[in-house]
Amino acid sequence: MNRQNSISSIRRSGLRMLVPVMLQMIMLTGCTPDSPSDSSDRPRTDSKSSSATDNKTRPDENGVYHIHPGDDPQRILDSAASDPKNKEIIIHAGTYRPAYASQAMIRFHARHDGIVLRADGDVTLTAENREISIPGTPGYPAVVNHVVYFGHGITDGTKLIGVRITGANGFVTESENDGPIEPASNKPGLEKRLFFYMDGGAIKIFGSSSPVLDQLKITGNRTLLCGAGISVEQRSLSAHPVTIRNCIFEDNACPATGTAIDLLEGSKATITNCLFRNNIGNTGMAAVASQYGLKYHETHGSGALTVFPGSSACTDRCTFTRNWNAVDDHGSSVYTNCIFYDNTASDGSLPGAPYELDVADTVKVEDCWLRGTNDDLRGTIDATHNRLQAPDPNFDEHFQPQNPEYKNAGWRKP
Repeated sequence: MNRQNSISSIRRSGLRMLVPVMLQMIMLTGCTPDSPSDSSDRPRTDSKSSSATDNKTRPDENGVYHIHPGDDPQRILDSAASDPKNKEIIIHAGTYRPAYASQAMIRFHARHDGIVLRADGDVTLTAENREISIPGTPGYPAVVNHVVYFGHGITDGTKLIGVRITGANGFVTESENDGPIEPASNKPGLEKRLFFYMDGGAIKIFGSSSPVLDQLKITGNRTLLCGAGISVEQRSLSAHPVTIRNCIFEDNACPATGTAIDLLEGSKATITNCLFRNNIGNTGMAAVASQYGLKYHETHGSGALTVFPGSSACTDRCTFTRNWNAVDDHGSSVYTNCIFYDNTASDGSLPGAPYELDVADTVKVEDCWLRGTNDDLRGTIDATHNRLQAPDPNFDEHFQPQNPEYKNAGWRKP
Protein backbone atom coordinates (compact mmCIF):
# COMPACT_ATOMS: atom_id res chain seq x y z
CA MET A 1 0.00 0.00 0.00
CA ASN A 2 1.49 3.37 -0.93
CA ARG A 3 1.54 6.47 1.25
CA GLN A 4 -1.45 8.17 -0.37
CA ASN A 5 -3.66 5.09 -0.10
CA SER A 6 -2.46 4.54 3.43
CA ILE A 7 -3.45 8.05 4.46
CA SER A 8 -6.90 7.62 3.00
CA SER A 9 -7.29 4.34 4.84
CA ILE A 10 -6.17 5.86 8.12
CA ARG A 11 -8.50 8.80 7.75
CA ARG A 12 -11.42 6.43 7.23
CA SER A 13 -10.60 3.95 9.95
CA GLY A 14 -7.96 5.48 12.23
CA LEU A 15 -10.23 6.32 15.15
CA ARG A 16 -12.03 2.99 14.85
CA MET A 17 -8.68 1.23 15.31
CA LEU A 18 -7.67 3.61 18.05
CA VAL A 19 -10.72 3.14 20.27
CA PRO A 20 -9.80 -0.25 21.80
CA VAL A 21 -6.27 0.95 22.46
CA MET A 22 -7.61 4.09 24.14
CA LEU A 23 -10.09 2.14 26.24
CA GLN A 24 -7.27 -0.06 27.47
CA MET A 25 -5.16 2.97 28.31
CA ILE A 26 -8.01 4.69 30.12
CA MET A 27 -8.64 1.54 32.15
CA LEU A 28 -4.99 1.13 33.04
CA THR A 29 -4.34 4.76 33.90
CA GLY A 30 -7.55 5.37 35.77
CA CYS A 31 -8.46 8.24 33.42
CA THR A 32 -12.18 7.56 33.52
CA PRO A 33 -14.50 10.57 33.34
CA ASP A 34 -15.32 12.10 36.71
CA SER A 35 -18.83 12.74 37.83
CA PRO A 36 -19.59 16.47 38.19
CA SER A 37 -18.94 16.27 41.93
CA ASP A 38 -15.68 14.30 41.67
CA SER A 39 -12.61 16.45 40.98
CA SER A 40 -9.99 14.14 42.47
CA ASP A 41 -7.74 14.23 39.43
CA ARG A 42 -8.15 17.91 38.62
CA PRO A 43 -5.46 20.50 39.35
CA ARG A 44 -5.27 21.73 42.90
CA THR A 45 -5.22 25.41 43.77
CA ASP A 46 -3.12 26.85 46.54
CA SER A 47 -4.54 26.70 50.04
CA LYS A 48 -3.84 30.40 50.48
CA SER A 49 -6.49 33.10 50.76
CA SER A 50 -8.73 33.71 47.78
CA SER A 51 -7.23 37.17 47.32
CA ALA A 52 -3.73 35.71 47.13
CA THR A 53 -4.94 33.17 44.60
CA ASP A 54 -6.62 35.88 42.54
CA ASN A 55 -3.36 37.85 42.46
CA LYS A 56 -1.79 34.98 40.53
CA THR A 57 -4.17 35.63 37.64
CA ARG A 58 -3.61 39.38 37.47
CA PRO A 59 -0.87 41.25 35.61
CA ASP A 60 1.77 43.25 37.44
CA GLU A 61 2.07 47.03 37.27
CA ASN A 62 3.72 46.70 33.85
CA GLY A 63 0.87 44.62 32.46
CA VAL A 64 2.83 41.34 32.57
CA TYR A 65 1.45 38.09 33.93
CA HIS A 66 3.75 35.72 35.85
CA ILE A 67 3.83 31.95 36.31
CA HIS A 68 5.89 30.50 39.15
CA PRO A 69 6.50 26.87 40.16
CA GLY A 70 3.36 25.57 41.85
CA ASP A 71 1.05 27.74 39.73
CA ASP A 72 -1.37 26.33 37.17
CA PRO A 73 -0.01 27.69 33.84
CA GLN A 74 -3.28 27.11 32.02
CA ARG A 75 -5.24 29.21 34.48
CA ILE A 76 -2.92 32.16 33.92
CA LEU A 77 -3.04 31.69 30.14
CA ASP A 78 -6.82 31.77 30.38
CA SER A 79 -6.66 35.02 32.37
CA ALA A 80 -4.44 36.63 29.75
CA ALA A 81 -6.83 35.40 27.06
CA SER A 82 -9.67 37.28 28.77
CA ASP A 83 -7.55 40.44 29.15
CA PRO A 84 -8.19 42.76 26.17
CA LYS A 85 -4.89 44.59 26.64
CA ASN A 86 -2.18 42.56 28.40
CA LYS A 87 -0.91 39.47 26.57
CA GLU A 88 2.64 38.93 27.85
CA ILE A 89 3.35 36.10 30.31
CA ILE A 90 6.68 35.37 31.99
CA ILE A 91 7.15 31.77 33.13
CA HIS A 92 9.84 31.62 35.79
CA ALA A 93 12.58 29.05 36.34
CA GLY A 94 11.42 25.61 37.41
CA THR A 95 9.88 22.37 36.20
CA TYR A 96 6.18 22.32 35.32
CA ARG A 97 4.34 19.01 34.97
CA PRO A 98 0.71 17.99 34.39
CA ALA A 99 -1.49 17.81 37.46
CA TYR A 100 -3.77 15.21 35.87
CA ALA A 101 -4.03 12.99 32.79
CA SER A 102 -5.30 14.75 29.68
CA GLN A 103 -4.65 15.35 26.00
CA ALA A 104 -2.38 18.37 26.62
CA MET A 105 -0.81 20.13 29.58
CA ILE A 106 -0.89 23.61 28.02
CA ARG A 107 -3.35 24.45 25.30
CA PHE A 108 -3.69 27.55 23.14
CA HIS A 109 -7.19 27.92 21.67
CA ALA A 110 -8.25 30.69 19.31
CA ARG A 111 -9.12 32.85 22.29
CA HIS A 112 -5.47 32.67 23.41
CA ASP A 113 -4.25 34.21 20.16
CA GLY A 114 -1.72 37.00 20.67
CA ILE A 115 -0.28 35.66 23.92
CA VAL A 116 3.51 35.69 24.26
CA LEU A 117 4.70 33.08 26.76
CA ARG A 118 8.38 33.68 27.53
CA ALA A 119 10.78 31.83 29.83
CA ASP A 120 12.79 33.63 32.49
CA GLY A 121 15.63 31.31 33.43
CA ASP A 122 15.73 27.53 33.07
CA VAL A 123 12.14 26.44 32.44
CA THR A 124 11.17 22.82 31.74
CA LEU A 125 7.72 21.72 30.59
CA THR A 126 7.42 17.95 30.93
CA ALA A 127 4.76 15.39 30.07
CA GLU A 128 5.76 13.32 33.07
CA ASN A 129 4.17 13.06 36.49
CA ARG A 130 5.31 10.00 38.42
CA GLU A 131 3.00 10.81 41.31
CA ILE A 132 -0.12 10.02 39.30
CA SER A 133 1.13 7.77 36.49
CA ILE A 134 1.06 4.03 37.21
CA PRO A 135 4.25 2.05 36.54
CA GLY A 136 3.80 -0.50 33.79
CA THR A 137 0.95 1.31 32.05
CA PRO A 138 1.26 2.60 28.47
CA GLY A 139 3.17 5.86 28.31
CA TYR A 140 4.45 5.77 31.90
CA PRO A 141 5.48 8.19 33.36
CA ALA A 142 3.86 10.61 30.87
CA VAL A 143 0.23 11.59 31.43
CA VAL A 144 -0.48 13.81 28.39
CA ASN A 145 -0.52 13.22 24.62
CA HIS A 146 1.07 16.61 23.91
CA VAL A 147 2.94 18.92 26.26
CA VAL A 148 1.83 22.04 24.36
CA TYR A 149 -1.08 22.31 21.91
CA PHE A 150 -1.74 25.13 19.42
CA GLY A 151 -5.21 24.94 17.95
CA HIS A 152 -7.23 26.36 15.08
CA GLY A 153 -7.20 30.18 14.97
CA ILE A 154 -3.70 30.82 16.36
CA THR A 155 -1.67 33.39 14.37
CA ASP A 156 1.99 34.41 14.44
CA GLY A 157 1.11 36.93 17.12
CA THR A 158 1.25 33.95 19.49
CA LYS A 159 4.75 33.06 20.64
CA LEU A 160 6.40 30.45 22.85
CA ILE A 161 9.96 31.43 23.74
CA GLY A 162 12.86 29.87 25.60
CA VAL A 163 11.44 26.75 27.27
CA ARG A 164 12.65 23.16 27.33
CA ILE A 165 9.99 20.56 26.43
CA THR A 166 10.49 16.92 27.30
CA GLY A 167 8.98 13.74 28.69
CA ALA A 168 6.41 12.72 26.08
CA ASN A 169 6.39 8.93 26.06
CA GLY A 170 3.61 7.59 23.89
CA PHE A 171 0.76 8.29 26.30
CA VAL A 172 -2.54 8.66 24.41
CA THR A 173 -6.03 9.48 25.63
CA GLU A 174 -9.17 10.72 23.89
CA SER A 175 -10.76 11.79 27.17
CA GLU A 176 -12.11 15.34 27.21
CA ASN A 177 -12.95 15.21 30.89
CA ASP A 178 -11.12 18.51 31.46
CA GLY A 179 -12.55 20.12 28.33
CA PRO A 180 -11.60 19.60 24.69
CA ILE A 181 -8.14 20.80 23.63
CA GLU A 182 -9.77 21.72 20.31
CA PRO A 183 -13.25 23.20 20.71
CA ALA A 184 -16.00 21.46 18.78
CA SER A 185 -16.45 22.80 15.25
CA ASN A 186 -18.54 21.98 12.20
CA LYS A 187 -15.89 23.44 9.90
CA PRO A 188 -14.70 20.90 7.31
CA GLY A 189 -11.14 19.78 7.93
CA LEU A 190 -11.20 20.01 11.71
CA GLU A 191 -12.21 16.42 12.34
CA LYS A 192 -10.07 14.79 15.02
CA ARG A 193 -8.34 11.82 13.48
CA LEU A 194 -5.55 9.44 14.36
CA PHE A 195 -2.67 11.92 13.98
CA PHE A 196 -4.49 14.50 16.12
CA TYR A 197 -4.16 12.25 19.14
CA MET A 198 -0.98 10.30 18.52
CA ASP A 199 1.49 12.72 16.88
CA GLY A 200 3.27 15.70 18.40
CA GLY A 201 4.66 14.56 21.73
CA ALA A 202 6.26 17.90 22.61
CA ILE A 203 4.08 20.20 20.46
CA LYS A 204 0.98 19.61 18.35
CA ILE A 205 -0.08 22.33 15.88
CA PHE A 206 -3.51 21.85 14.32
CA GLY A 207 -5.78 23.52 11.77
CA SER A 208 -5.31 27.17 10.85
CA SER A 209 -2.53 27.67 13.38
CA SER A 210 0.80 29.39 12.77
CA PRO A 211 2.53 30.23 16.07
CA VAL A 212 6.13 31.39 16.50
CA LEU A 213 8.39 28.92 18.34
CA ASP A 214 11.68 30.52 19.36
CA GLN A 215 14.70 29.29 21.32
CA LEU A 216 13.07 26.04 22.39
CA LYS A 217 14.95 22.90 23.37
CA ILE A 218 12.85 19.88 22.41
CA THR A 219 14.54 16.82 23.82
CA GLY A 220 13.78 13.33 25.06
CA ASN A 221 10.29 12.91 23.61
CA ARG A 222 8.71 9.75 22.17
CA THR A 223 5.43 8.99 20.38
CA LEU A 224 3.65 5.83 19.26
CA LEU A 225 3.52 6.95 15.63
CA CYS A 226 5.17 10.12 14.24
CA GLY A 227 6.38 13.61 15.14
CA ALA A 228 7.97 13.06 18.55
CA GLY A 229 9.03 16.72 18.62
CA ILE A 230 6.59 18.84 16.62
CA SER A 231 3.67 17.65 14.52
CA VAL A 232 2.21 20.28 12.19
CA GLU A 233 -1.23 19.38 10.82
CA GLN A 234 -2.60 22.52 9.17
CA ARG A 235 -4.69 20.53 6.65
CA SER A 236 -4.42 23.35 4.06
CA LEU A 237 -6.47 25.59 6.36
CA SER A 238 -3.73 28.21 6.80
CA ALA A 239 -1.86 30.31 4.26
CA HIS A 240 0.73 31.17 6.91
CA PRO A 241 3.67 29.00 7.98
CA VAL A 242 4.58 27.97 11.47
CA THR A 243 7.78 29.81 12.45
CA ILE A 244 10.45 27.65 14.10
CA ARG A 245 13.72 29.42 14.85
CA ASN A 246 16.79 29.11 17.08
CA CYS A 247 15.61 25.72 18.36
CA ILE A 248 17.38 22.50 19.35
CA PHE A 249 15.88 19.08 18.60
CA GLU A 250 17.79 16.20 20.16
CA ASP A 251 17.25 12.68 21.46
CA ASN A 252 13.66 12.37 20.24
CA ALA A 253 12.33 9.04 18.96
CA CYS A 254 9.34 7.55 17.16
CA PRO A 255 8.60 4.38 15.18
CA ALA A 256 7.79 6.18 11.93
CA THR A 257 8.22 9.62 10.32
CA GLY A 258 9.44 13.10 11.25
CA THR A 259 11.16 12.37 14.54
CA ALA A 260 11.93 16.03 15.21
CA ILE A 261 9.40 17.78 12.92
CA ASP A 262 6.60 16.14 10.93
CA LEU A 263 4.84 18.35 8.36
CA LEU A 264 1.67 16.50 7.43
CA GLU A 265 -0.10 17.15 4.14
CA GLY A 266 -1.19 20.75 3.65
CA SER A 267 1.26 22.24 6.16
CA LYS A 268 3.91 24.99 5.98
CA ALA A 269 6.86 25.95 8.17
CA THR A 270 9.86 28.25 8.12
CA ILE A 271 12.75 26.66 10.00
CA THR A 272 15.72 28.91 10.71
CA ASN A 273 18.95 28.38 12.66
CA CYS A 274 17.97 25.08 14.26
CA LEU A 275 20.03 22.08 15.37
CA PHE A 276 18.79 18.52 14.77
CA ARG A 277 20.89 15.92 16.58
CA ASN A 278 20.40 12.28 17.52
CA ASN A 279 16.73 12.05 16.53
CA ILE A 280 15.93 8.41 15.82
CA GLY A 281 12.88 7.40 13.77
CA ASN A 282 11.92 4.35 11.72
CA THR A 283 12.22 2.06 14.76
CA GLY A 284 8.85 0.37 14.32
CA MET A 285 7.95 0.62 10.65
CA ALA A 286 6.80 -3.01 10.39
CA ALA A 287 4.53 -2.66 13.42
CA VAL A 288 3.09 0.63 12.11
CA ALA A 289 2.39 -1.01 8.76
CA SER A 290 0.71 -3.97 10.43
CA GLN A 291 -1.42 -1.98 12.88
CA TYR A 292 -2.33 1.10 10.86
CA GLY A 293 -1.75 0.08 7.23
CA LEU A 294 0.81 2.86 6.89
CA LYS A 295 3.87 2.31 4.69
CA TYR A 296 6.16 5.18 3.75
CA HIS A 297 9.79 5.00 2.65
CA GLU A 298 10.02 1.48 4.03
CA THR A 299 13.33 0.83 2.27
CA HIS A 300 15.44 3.65 3.68
CA GLY A 301 13.12 5.23 6.24
CA SER A 302 12.23 8.85 6.90
CA GLY A 303 14.21 11.73 8.39
CA ALA A 304 14.45 13.88 11.48
CA LEU A 305 12.44 16.30 9.32
CA THR A 306 9.69 14.80 7.16
CA VAL A 307 7.77 16.95 4.68
CA PHE A 308 4.85 15.19 3.01
CA PRO A 309 3.48 15.93 -0.48
CA GLY A 310 1.41 19.11 -0.47
CA SER A 311 3.53 20.65 2.28
CA SER A 312 6.57 22.93 2.32
CA ALA A 313 9.48 23.91 4.55
CA CYS A 314 11.64 26.97 4.04
CA THR A 315 14.77 25.86 5.89
CA ASP A 316 17.85 28.05 6.31
CA ARG A 317 21.09 27.79 8.33
CA CYS A 318 20.22 24.55 10.07
CA THR A 319 22.46 21.64 11.07
CA PHE A 320 21.45 17.97 10.89
CA THR A 321 23.89 15.47 12.38
CA ARG A 322 23.82 11.97 13.89
CA ASN A 323 20.12 11.45 13.14
CA TRP A 324 18.62 8.34 11.58
CA ASN A 325 18.50 10.17 8.22
CA ALA A 326 18.39 13.94 7.97
CA VAL A 327 15.48 15.00 5.73
CA ASP A 328 12.89 13.32 3.52
CA ASP A 329 10.89 15.91 1.61
CA HIS A 330 8.38 15.27 -1.17
CA GLY A 331 6.80 18.70 -0.96
CA SER A 332 7.82 22.02 -2.48
CA SER A 333 10.48 23.22 -0.08
CA VAL A 334 13.69 25.26 -0.07
CA TYR A 335 16.93 24.44 1.78
CA THR A 336 19.74 27.00 1.96
CA ASN A 337 23.01 27.25 3.91
CA CYS A 338 22.35 24.00 5.79
CA ILE A 339 24.76 21.30 6.99
CA PHE A 340 23.82 17.62 6.60
CA TYR A 341 26.64 15.61 8.16
CA ASP A 342 26.94 12.00 9.31
CA ASN A 343 23.23 11.22 9.60
CA THR A 344 23.97 7.52 9.81
CA ALA A 345 22.33 6.44 13.06
CA SER A 346 20.35 3.65 11.37
CA ASP A 347 20.19 0.45 13.40
CA GLY A 348 20.34 -1.67 10.22
CA SER A 349 16.77 -2.92 10.52
CA LEU A 350 15.64 -1.45 7.19
CA PRO A 351 16.85 -2.90 3.88
CA GLY A 352 18.25 0.42 2.60
CA ALA A 353 21.23 2.43 3.83
CA PRO A 354 20.82 5.79 5.62
CA TYR A 355 20.97 9.09 3.73
CA GLU A 356 21.40 12.81 4.15
CA LEU A 357 18.67 14.03 1.78
CA ASP A 358 15.80 12.18 0.12
CA VAL A 359 14.08 15.01 -1.75
CA ALA A 360 11.76 15.24 -4.74
CA ASP A 361 12.70 17.25 -7.80
CA THR A 362 10.20 19.89 -6.60
CA VAL A 363 12.56 20.74 -3.72
CA LYS A 364 15.24 23.43 -4.13
CA VAL A 365 18.60 22.89 -2.39
CA GLU A 366 21.30 25.58 -2.62
CA ASP A 367 24.53 26.42 -0.77
CA CYS A 368 24.25 23.32 1.42
CA TRP A 369 27.01 21.02 2.66
CA LEU A 370 26.44 17.26 2.71
CA ARG A 371 28.46 14.25 3.77
CA GLY A 372 27.23 10.83 4.82
CA THR A 373 26.68 7.30 3.57
CA ASN A 374 24.47 8.64 0.77
CA ASP A 375 24.33 12.40 0.32
CA ASP A 376 21.63 12.51 -2.35
CA LEU A 377 19.35 9.46 -2.32
CA ARG A 378 17.30 10.33 -5.44
CA GLY A 379 19.92 12.24 -7.43
CA THR A 380 17.86 15.43 -7.36
CA ILE A 381 20.45 17.83 -5.88
CA ASP A 382 22.39 20.19 -8.14
CA ALA A 383 26.04 19.49 -7.32
CA THR A 384 27.12 22.78 -8.87
CA HIS A 385 25.23 24.76 -6.22
CA ASN A 386 26.00 22.52 -3.22
CA ARG A 387 28.98 20.73 -1.71
CA LEU A 388 28.60 16.94 -1.77
CA GLN A 389 31.03 14.78 0.20
CA ALA A 390 31.91 17.96 2.05
CA PRO A 391 34.86 18.25 4.45
CA ASP A 392 34.54 17.73 8.19
CA PRO A 393 32.81 20.78 9.69
CA ASN A 394 34.79 20.27 12.92
CA PHE A 395 31.89 20.82 15.30
CA ASP A 396 32.52 22.31 18.73
CA GLU A 397 30.69 21.16 21.88
CA HIS A 398 27.57 23.03 20.73
CA PHE A 399 27.72 21.52 17.22
CA GLN A 400 28.72 24.81 15.67
CA PRO A 401 31.12 24.33 12.73
CA GLN A 402 34.68 25.52 13.37
CA ASN A 403 35.93 24.78 9.88
CA PRO A 404 36.24 28.25 8.25
CA GLU A 405 34.78 26.90 4.99
CA TYR A 406 31.45 26.67 6.81
CA LYS A 407 31.37 30.32 7.89
CA ASN A 408 27.96 30.95 6.28
CA ALA A 409 26.40 27.54 6.89
CA GLY A 410 24.70 25.74 9.73
CA TRP A 411 23.31 26.48 13.13
CA ARG A 412 24.79 28.96 15.61
CA LYS A 413 23.87 29.09 19.28
CA PRO A 414 21.65 32.17 19.83
